[in-house]
Parts: sequence; structure tokens; C-alpha cells
Amino acid sequence: MELTVVLYTTVEVVIAVGCVLGNALVIGAVWSTKSLREPTFYFLTSLAVADLLVGCMAIPLALVVDSHVKTSALACLFSSCLLILPTMASILSLLAIAVDRYLRVFAPLRYRQSVMKIRYSWLVVAACWAVAFLMSFTPLFGWSNQPAALSPNSSDCHFTTYISMSYLVYFTFFLCNLLPLATMALLYCCIFHTIQRSLRDKPRGTGLSESQSYLRKERRLAALLSLVLMLFALSWLPLHIMNCIVYFGKSVVPRSAFYVGILLSHANSAVNPVVYAFKSPKIKRAYLKMWSWVTGCAGGRGSSQPQSSQSLDNIGSSNDQVDTC
Repeated sequence: MELTVVLYTTVEVVIAVGCVLGNALVIGAVWSTKSLREPTFYFLTSLAVADLLVGCMAIPLALVVDSHVKTSALACLFSSCLLILPTMASILSLLAIAVDRYLRVFAPLRYRQSVMKIRYSWLVVAACWAVAFLMSFTPLFGWSNQPAALSPNSSDCHFTTYISMSYLVYFTFFLCNLLPLATMALLYCCIFHTIQRSLRDKPRGTGLSESQSYLRKERRLAALLSLVLMLFALSWLPLHIMNCIVYFGKSVVPRSAFYVGILLSHANSAVNPVVYAFKSPKIKRAYLKMWSWVTGCAGGRGSSQPQSSQSLDNIGSSNDQVDTC
């Protein structure tokens, strides 16, 4: 086995472990913390589920597909479509988050009346995943390399043998990535501009008014979410650009370069939980609360429960405490 392949596989395994552990922590934090049970964090949970799938599904499938195992054309095409699913779900979850923050700033009354409802949030999440499935499995309905896809015999399974490069460039990159990314960038620009203007127009006093405090919190959260969006774009652009070079320039991109692009795109899913911890005090407190709960349970219910309860009192509100292991 080539040294490049060994290094690629090793790094992929490390990233996969980080994806699973980090995003499981995010999902658990939102699920167990009442202060995080609001639309934005539900959409963030949807993004975490997509990132979790990168670690437990996409990376293992990518390693299998890269090893050129022999399989039927339909099985290989189906596996290749599954590789695309987390990306589609991620971009739609990010779009839902951006629209949610935009409505919260520009239509706060309507937001409180409709968007704040939990049922509405989960319907949006379900719609995002349904659309993600449709977009990911488009190659199964014809947009694929037809001669290979219709072959009845077993052959080496390779991603680009069955997935059409035109689908990757025109549909996945231009339509499903560039257009939503441009839309989200515009939404966040509008959000920051409106918040800054509102803060500037407020009369300066000795202390922060309730509205000023609210706007500053909105600005901090918008900064976190726009950072997540920027990291997503930077992580995926190299791979998409290489696909464009191959498709339009008919040039050969070195295999090692593709490996780097794939690793960058997968690493994004492992980085997000770390970004949340450093940039969101709410999520950081939830992480610490879960850690206190886990260490308290590991130490036994007897002597360590008072210490665990005390640490929870210091970290979170009484409503978010966990009484038993």
C-alpha cells in the first residue's frame, strides 16, 4: 500500500472519531439543556447530525470506495449517493439557521408567534433532510454515468466512475453550494448591518438597555454562525474547485491533491463542535454540565453525587440540572 494512502486512511480515521465524539456531545448538550431548546439550536442539532454521519457513515464509505472493492454498479452508485447526503443536509441546515436569524432580527413579532414554536422548527428540519435525500440521490434517477450505472456485472467501485462530473459541478457545486452560500452571506450581511445601525442609533447611557443587550447577544450569535458558515465554505471549496478543473479544463489533478481536499471537507465536521465550545457560552456551559454528569456517574452515585450537583449549580441554571445518573 502506498504511503500516501496509508496517511490518508490514518487521518480519515482520526477525523471520523472526532466527528462522532464531538457531534454526539453537541446533540446531547442541546437535548439535555432547556436553555438550548430553541429553533436556532434545533437547526444546529440538524447540522451536528449531518456532521455525525460524516464520521460514522461518509468516511467509512469513502475509504471503501477508494479501495476499489468489487461490487455491483447499483450498490456502488447507491453508496456514492450516501457520501453526498451529509453535505446536502449540512448546507440546508446552515441555510435554515441563516433564515432563522434573519427573521429573528427583521420580523421579531412574527418570529415569536410562529418560528419559535417547537413543532415548526422540527418540520423545517424534516423538510431539510427530505430535500437533502432527493438532491443526494438524483444520480439514481438518471444523472449519472449511464453505461457504468447500467452495467449488470460487478466491477471496481470508484466514486467518479458512477457519479457524473457534470452532476458534481453544475448541480452539487453551482446550484446546491454556491447559490445557498451566496444567499447566506447576503443574509448575514443584512443582519450585521441592521444590528450595528440599531446599536449606533440607540442613545448612549450609563448602562446597557434591555434592547441593547438583546442586540449584542444577537450579534455574538450571528458572529458564531457566520464563522461556522465561513469554515464550511473554506473546507469544501478546494474539492469543488478541483472538480471544476477536471471537468472544464480536462486536466489531471494529482490524487494526493484530491486526498487533501477530501480531508479538508471531512475535517470541517470535526471542527464545528470545537468552534461552538469557544464561541458560544451557552453550549460551553452545556458541555461542562454534561462532563460533570458523566464524571459524577463514573465515580459512583454515593460520594461523587454531591460534588457533581454542586458543579452543576455553578455552571448552569437550576432548570437545567440533572438530578440522577
